[in-house]
Amino acid sequence: MSAVHAATLKRDRPGSVRLTQHILPGAKLTDFWAYLPTHSYIYIPTREMWPASAINGALPRVPVPGENPMPPSAWLDQKRAVQQAVWSPGEPEIIEDRVMAVAGWTPHPGAAVFNLYRPPAPLPSANGEDAKLWLEHLQRIYPEDWTHVLHWLAHRVQYPSVKCNQALVLGGMQGIGKDTLLEPVKRAVGPWNCQEISPQQMLGRFNGWAKAVLVTMSEARDLGDASRFSLYEHSKSYIAAPPTVIRVDEKHLREHYVANVLGLVITTNNASDGLFLPADDRRHFVAWSPCDRKDFGSGFWEDFWGYLERGGAAAVGPTSPQF
Repeated sequence: MSAVHAATLKRDRPGSVRLTQHILPGAKLTDFWAYLPTHSYIYIPTREMWPASAINGALPRVPVPGENPMPPSAWLDQKRAVQQAVWSPGEPEIIEDRVMAVAGWTPHPGAAVFNLYRPPAPLPSANGEDAKLWLEHLQRIYPEDWTHVLHWLAHRVQYPSVKCNQALVLGGMQGIGKDTLLEPVKRAVGPWNCQEISPQQMLGRFNGWAKAVLVTMSEARDLGDASRFSLYEHSKSYIAAPPTVIRVDEKHLREHYVANVLGLVITTNNASDGLFLPADDRRHFVAWSPCDRKDFGSGFWEDFWGYLERGGAAAVGPTSPQF
């Protein structure tokens, strides 16, 4: 059934048919904010935009003393309206008396801005598990650099609104658990605040993926020298600030501003013919693993993922002493 509304045909007398609207339970007026630039309505739980027709179909008219009841869309336009939508961790859901521009926040008395950022949900109970196995895995695959990697990941969990100004490159052979290492971190910052992209997406026009606390990019081979250099140059504005604000262009959506706080993790299996980094680069920290996939015995990954699902992932979250 539609999440907006349902309608049925009801017969009052033989030969007559009347269309009766049923307001579905669950949605209420205070679940929405009117977004004035496009005359659409932000549904708070999902941050999706609803058209006026959906609002008026899903919600009953609003009683007004001494006047006829108002369509819910008209009431929202007058009583719960915002002039801008941004994405900015660390800010309240409704940001008052400021607007975001290309240079950052600007005072504007009376303005109301909706923050599209959703903080992470509380992590489930660790069920007696601790972070020991995850930490041992980190130390095993990056014995020389595990401390720096740990601190970088902890920064993403503890300070999602602060730019790290350094990309993390996790290198090593395929099948050693580089992506598995990141799983508890993604859950701790909120999966909806994480994005996975390709080098082609980094170079492309649409950059909605920048609306994230953690972005992972699997580095591809055979890009060619020109594309590898372009990727390095293009990624600069995403790896470090300034700029403090990024203008995001998403398909079918109005362009909007996001705080430039994303932390970029690049995973690679190629030591020499993949990612381009100049000798004097300071924007990337490269950790390279000496491990081989054969170092992990039969059943290791099933056991490790079982540990994560039983509560290990939650133990690695922000309440863990490791973070």
